[in-house]
Amino acid sequence: MKKKITLLFIIGIFTIFITTGCLPGDGTYTSSDPAGFFWGIWHGWLAPISLIIGFIKDNIRIYEVNNTGWWYDLGFYIAIISGFGGISFFRKKDKN
Repeated sequence: MKKKITLLFIIGIFTIFITTGCLPGDGTYTSSDPAGFFWGIWHGWLAPISLIIGFIKDNIRIYEVNNTGWWYDLGFYIAIISGFGGISFFRKKDKN
């Protein structure tokens, strides 16, 4: 049981390090190469991590400033809503 918890902890830390390489505001995007729809989805999923890291590092933001506009906004919004449980494929049925 202790090995399983240790393995899950290592996998969790590894996942956090991998995902933080793609946070918005890291200088990857410019006005000539903006973030698009799918990056909006990715940044929406990473928004909670971006918020926490944004307190520590000044250049990390929740939202990518250099984006394609409406399409990026749509992807970001879809990810925020679905990532926090707004869209659910499995719902508990009342037993009443």
